[in-house]
Formats: sequence, structure tokens, C-alpha cells
Amino acid sequence: MKPVRRMAESAVSVLTVAVLAFGALACGSTGETGRDDGPAATASGGAASRTAADGFRIGLLLPDSTAARYDRFDHPYIAQEIATLCPMCEVVYRNANQDPGRQEQQIDEMLASDVRVLILDPVDAAAIGPAVVRAKSRGLGVVSYDRLAAGPIDAYVSFDNVEVGRAQGEALLKAVEKSGSRGRGPIVMINGSPTDPNAEQVKRGAHAVLDGRVEIGREYDIPGWSPDQANTRAAEAFAELGADRVAGVYAANDGMAAGAVQAMRAAGLPGRIPLTGQDAELAAVQRILLGTQTMTVYKPIRPQARSAARMAVDLGSGTAVKAVRTVGNGTSSAIPAEIIQPTVVTAANVGTTVVEDGFWTIEEICAGDVRNACRAAGLT
Repeated sequence: MKPVRRMAESAVSVLTVAVLAFGALACGSTGETGRDDGPAATASGGAASRTAADGFRIGLLLPDSTAARYDRFDHPYIAQEIATLCPMCEVVYRNANQDPGRQEQQIDEMLASDVRVLILDPVDAAAIGPAVVRAKSRGLGVVSYDRLAAGPIDAYVSFDNVEVGRAQGEALLKAVEKSGSRGRGPIVMINGSPTDPNAEQVKRGAHAVLDGRVEIGREYDIPGWSPDQANTRAAEAFAELGADRVAGVYAANDGMAAGAVQAMRAAGLPGRIPLTGQDAELAAVQRILLGTQTMTVYKPIRPQARSAARMAVDLGSGTAVKAVRTVGNGTSSAIPAEIIQPTVVTAANVGTTVVEDGFWTIEEICAGDVRNACRAAGLT
């Protein structure tokens, strides 16, 4: 999402992500509805009399389709886990495509339908707070997924984001120090979106490792985790600092690493300096094998999806959510939470992490010009 695993910090950023839940209703059959746009479907039924055996609707709201994970993994995994726990439940899916206003509209559409529980990964964790309040006022349960939303949420599941940043920082520092004379130059930091609480936690973890041990020549917070803006900012940093002086690039996720690689290529740097990432996207795993990216952080989505499904079904059934820890978001200081540990992926352990987990197959990874690199890494 395994070599590096640590417990998460108990304090979580005030900015947050929400998952909104339950309106009324039940479904007559197992299933899933919804596309990336359009209003949520409606159905009849009384929430007070419904149980998991009867079935009910669960709204799933994901933030964007730019990152490969949401439509390829999170959405189908959550739907599968809900079908296992509640065969008569129905998943109503919407994707906001990085538009916070659109996501708020999608929530309101679900409030007007027979959705009983929402699983929400917000585009803007703070701005979504009023919509969470509206959902709760209508009696819905709210599971905050991946990012901790503002407002009166009922449960939260995510990864140890501070540890993600620490792992990235440690990998970058090790690679920079290994590079000898180049290791004495500055690095460039390309952080995630300023509206994403996870980005703040990841950045905090990275700074805890890097500060005082390497010069940070330029640092940027990239709205929407935009690869294009990461490319622009990296090129700007190389021009201002001198590309031949830059010792490494800290990119908070793989999408922005892809943008940074474009700027590195234009400056003649790919493969010559370290580059970090996060999410274990296919292109990033291939770059790692090819030597143009140093590492990524794999966050196993299946257990995250399983926890979110369990929380949503419990809320929809009127069962208390069980968790071994709690977090706070400014509205509540005791939100039941599950925090999952991340894993560092390098060329040395691709086979025992993302391949062994079934996240990517050898055939997917070792295509085209990556074949020889896969052979050298012992994957084929």
C-alpha cells in the first residue's frame, strides 16, 4: 500500500475525510449501482426495520479517477467485501473527479435517496464537513475512508500516513547519502495537496527524517496532487537550483513522481538521482525496475476495503463499530479507527510485495521495455 511497518500516531489532522451513511431503505437484491455521475438511485423501505439480512443501500463516494487505485481497486474491493458481509445490500457508487462541489452534490443526492450509510473519501476533507453534518442530521452513518473528514463521522479507516512519509524520507536519505558527492547538494520536495489531511501527515513524517540531515532547496505543496503541476514545479526548481546540483527529489506520490520524471528527463537526470513515490502504481513499479524511481510505498487496499465494509454494514445494521483505537478530528475526540501499516517497495522486493499480494501481475509489470529489467530483478 513487507519491510517497513510501524504503528500510526494517535493524533490525526483536524482536516478530515468522511464517509456518510445511512438514510432509509433496503434493496430487494444483491447488487451495485452507479457511475461516475448522475443522481443516486432510489428505493423504498423503512430504515428502522431493516437489518443486514434485509439489505440496505450503502453510498460509496471516492475522490478522483486520476489515481489508478480508486476505480481499479478501492471501488471493486469495497463492493466485493460488502457483498460478502451483506449479500442483500446494494452499493451506490459515485466518483467526484477531484471536484469538491461535485462531491457535495453527490452526497446531497444520496441524502435524497434511500441510502443508509456513506463511505466517503473526500476531495477536500475540511470543506466536506457541512455535508457530513447534513448526513448525520438525516440519520445516516458516516465512515471516513482513507482521509479523515471534518464533521461528526462515526468511524475511520486509513493508513499510517506519518509512517509513509518517514519511509519515503528514510529511503531518499539513504540513497542521497550513498550517492557520494551528489549527496551534498539540495533536494527538492514535492508534497501532496494542501486540502488533504493525509498529505500533511505524510509531509510531517518526511520532515521528521530529513530536517537537519539534508538541505531542502525547494519545497512545494501541489493542489490536487497534480502530476502536471509537479512537473512544472520540478522544472522550476531544477532551473533555480541548477539541475546538476540537485541530489534527489522527494515526491509524495507516484502520480507526482511521474510529473517529476518528465522534468528530470528534460534536465538529463532520470536514473542519476533518487526519486520517491507512494501508491505502488503500475508505472511507478516499472520505473523502479528501470532505475528511474528509487522506491514507492505500497498501501494494501484489500484490508482497508474490508474494514470499511465491516464498519458500514455494522452502522447500517445498528451495531456498534468495534476498533482497537480512536482518533480525533476536531468535532469528536473518540472516533473508532483502524490504521493499517504501509510497505516500502524497491526493485529488490517487487515480487514479495505487490506481486505476491496480487496487486499487480508479472505479466502487467514486465511488459515492453521492462522485460529485461524484470529478468535482471529475478521476476521472470
